[in-house]
Amino acid sequence: MCGRYASSKDPGKLAAEFAALDATGGAAPGPDFNVAPTKRVLTVVQRHPKDEAGEADLESTERSIRVMRWGLVPFWAKDKSIGSRMINAKSETVTSKPAFRSSIKRYRCLVPADGWYEWKRDGGRKQPFFMTPPDGSSVAFAGIYSTWREEGSAEPLVTCSVLTTSAVGQLTEVHERMPMVLPQGAWAHWLDPDEPDVSDLLRPPPLEVADSLEVRPVSTAVNNVRNNGVELLERVSLDAPGQAVGLDAEK
Repeated sequence: MCGRYASSKDPGKLAAEFAALDATGGAAPGPDFNVAPTKRVLTVVQRHPKDEAGEADLESTERSIRVMRWGLVPFWAKDKSIGSRMINAKSETVTSKPAFRSSIKRYRCLVPADGWYEWKRDGGRKQPFFMTPPDGSSVAFAGIYSTWREEGSAEPLVTCSVLTTSAVGQLTEVHERMPMVLPQGAWAHWLDPDEPDVSDLLRPPPLEVADSLEVRPVSTAVNNVRNNGVELLERVSLDAPGQAVGLDAEK
């Protein structure tokens, strides 16, 4: 699964990395080393640009960095609180689940991250690990999104979910599931607004993608969502007292 990750790059850096425009309009969240469900997050989308009259130019597309809230609220939902239970969508069932099947065909995004946290069970204990590219590049989670409007509100709420898949390679030693990480060569296909069928991408990443990541044990301070600083990413020794302990705070 993916329930916590880190995102420290500003929209400008992500725009350069993902060959996109910064369309956050100054509303981007700041660096977050403990991104949790329902927070505002940065995403990458590719859509047909619209003119002043709202007409889409079907002959071109534009890739941009956008702000969304993590936890998808389907357009048909009566209450936005449902989003807190929709942070992940299983790649194996995303095309059939009512909450996700419309989005997977029409509204796909990438969710850039420095890396993500996962907890390894060791008897009655859980030890957090941080999975991250050692070269400092971003990982791109496959995501889907939806636009929801509250009755009487002029501003829409745009929300997203991160797809998950079976873990592969060294990542299986930490957890059986992982975010669906897309290699750069798959970004254009995933984001293509004119392609409703991406079933060929709904699978675990290539083994080399998973095994290229650093799997870093980190402090149990990340267990508490109130803790948020770059120190959460620091490697710890598993032999150090107090590191591999049970979850003593909200996760």
